[in-house]
Amino acid sequence: MRHRILLPDELGRHFTVTQAAAAGIGRGRVGARDLDRPFRGVRSVARAETPLDRVTALAPRLHRGQLVGGETAMRVWGYPHPGIWRLEAPIVVVVAPGSARVRRRGVTGRRLAGGRAHPWRIGGIPVIDPVAALFMCAVPLTDDQAVIALDALISTADNYPGLRPGRPPLALTDIEQRLRAWGRFPGSRRIRDALTRARDGAESPKETETRLLIVAGGLPEPVVQHEIHESGVLIARSDMAYPSLKIAIEYEGDGHRTSREQWRRDIQRQRELEDRGWIVIRVTQLDLGDGGRMLIDHIRRAMASRR
Repeated sequence: MRHRILLPDELGRHFTVTQAAAAGIGRGRVGARDLDRPFRGVRSVARAETPLDRVTALAPRLHRGQLVGGETAMRVWGYPHPGIWRLEAPIVVVVAPGSARVRRRGVTGRRLAGGRAHPWRIGGIPVIDPVAALFMCAVPLTDDQAVIALDALISTADNYPGLRPGRPPLALTDIEQRLRAWGRFPGSRRIRDALTRARDGAESPKETETRLLIVAGGLPEPVVQHEIHESGVLIARSDMAYPSLKIAIEYEGDGHRTSREQWRRDIQRQRELEDRGWIVIRVTQLDLGDGGRMLIDHIRRAMASRR
């Protein structure tokens, strides 16, 4: 039986043919059938199972100044972006003006003016910063989707689903400054308008969606992540609230349903708030359908009960 030559650990899971040659790996081993060929000149020890795997596989083939950008960068950072990130989705790669665009199967090359993006590296992937990534893919976003993305960019929550650890801390003022520096670009007006509706403190896209739906339904905007104290002690922190009316609104994501401990904490917190005279309204994905009509009616009735 013919045994495969073991690959050196320093090559990693994805490497270029040039890197393999520099490590002393012959052409025969590089051409072996046990290695996947996701891109021309690239070998992987296993076939990509996720879109992120494909981006990671492309990374060794990118040259200096070539960065993953646009929608792909948003996905790599873990920020919310509409639609499903499919395995076959084109990978957006940006280069500076004057440089040749990346021309490769499965890759969309774009040029970006110098100084508009800050380079980062995430798990070996060279990528543009989150603000530049959002600006690049602003055109297809709806007004609400732009707000959801901005809420995620400025969120400091460790439990925001999907977001990468080590992401750059951002405030609305940082994004406003970048917007002025970029000037006019496709989708700039949408981002500018969305900035006025973005709020710090959101811990999931659905929390933002719920807040926007409540306001669109003609109700006052609730306070985000309201802390409830008693005698100087923090009792609870509500996703959204009308403090003067003692109405708390909690969005229940799948984590609340699948985690036994989270579910128990939610029930205990609700009882503690209700014992102190609060009305607790729990929201699920089902409540967001049909424009949230039933949810809006529920909140209106809760408000009316306080008058």
